[in-house]
Amino acid sequence: MAIEPGTKAPDFRLRNQHGQTLTLADHRGGKNVVLLFYPFAFSGVCTGELCALRDALPSFVNDDVQLLAVSCDSPFTLRVFSEQEGFEYPLLSDFWPHGEVSRAYGVFDEEKGCAVRGTFIIDREGVIRWTVVNGLPDARDLNDYVTALRAL
Repeated sequence: MAIEPGTKAPDFRLRNQHGQTLTLADHRGGKNVVLLFYPFAFSGVCTGELCALRDALPSFVNDDVQLLAVSCDSPFTLRVFSEQEGFEYPLLSDFWPHGEVSRAYGVFDEEKGCAVRGTFIIDREGVIRWTVVNGLPDARDLNDYVTALRAL
């Protein structure tokens, strides 16, 4: 079960598609974070969701907000995916220990070995303020994220 709004967001250390280590704490006190978990790079629904974010990037990467997208794919896979689709935001690898961060947020599907579609809006103090979790085949509505960010 996904962690609920009002809960302190678990910190993490993950490598992005360029091999750099990022933490959630890097943004504490500075920016709100849209933390988006997705199942697999290159899959149809995931590619569609991440491209929609790319196309609306100013709403999700700006002076107030940072988008962080997490999957259990390897950093090497994420680099090729990012280059192919022109993503200019961090794709974080929860590859090893496999799914550790996805489990901490309650969005890891043990049977499939990947994250489900979970999104967490985290405020500058590191508290989860809004969340939505969809099953593997169900895309999320980006307008919901924008509405949740405006409420902060």
